[in-house]
Amino acid sequence: MFGWKTKTAAMPQRTAEMTGAYDGGLSAQTHGLMAGTKLASNLGWRAIEALAVGDAVLTFDNGMQQIVEIRRQTFWLDAPDTNPANWPVIVPVGALDNREPLTLLADQGVIVESDAAAETFGDPFAIVPAHVLDGVRGIHRAAPAEKVELIAIYFENEEVIYAEGGALIHCPKSTMTLDAFLNADPAAYDVLSTQDAAFLAECLAVEDQMLATGGWVDGQAAVHC
Repeated sequence: MFGWKTKTAAMPQRTAEMTGAYDGGLSAQTHGLMAGTKLASNLGWRAIEALAVGDAVLTFDNGMQQIVEIRRQTFWLDAPDTNPANWPVIVPVGALDNREPLTLLADQGVIVESDAAAETFGDPFAIVPAHVLDGVRGIHRAAPAEKVELIAIYFENEEVIYAEGGALIHCPKSTMTLDAFLNADPAAYDVLSTQDAAFLAECLAVEDQMLATGGWVDGQAAVHC
């Protein structure tokens, strides 16, 4: 019905790095999708703002899973004069197997598939924060044109979901309350540290160059991967 890559085995654990503001135990909102982003659900492809608690969304590893919580927040109230450190990441069509352009928070976790990930981490699929992909496949950061509504959905457990065709988006488990934060189970998925993710982004660019040129790649770029 939907047509995309699938995965059956859980991703191995890797070291995670917390980013964003920290307020005595609860991290600031660093994930969620802009209103208008379409997700694969039991109702077909639906805009995220049209989904409700109890609706089911297709996940990468665990089939259809019910939404148990939804949070909404307005971002970029100062657009277009937003500090460049807070600019979103713009993902053009096809860059992450997405059929429509995507606008993501800088720290939003996304899955990339890479030979380098398989060789380095033992799994071809790795979760990286979107901002490290700046410059890869036309992905870039830009000042937001206007304020937008950000919608974060949560499931019983941590999941990865499909957005706009084939982009794979990480949805962490809710830790809104202090008790939930302190008693949270070990993460099922870990976003790579900035250093590891940046290395993987460089390798992804090299792999793309090799694919486009039939195997030729700039030696200076290849030496890092």
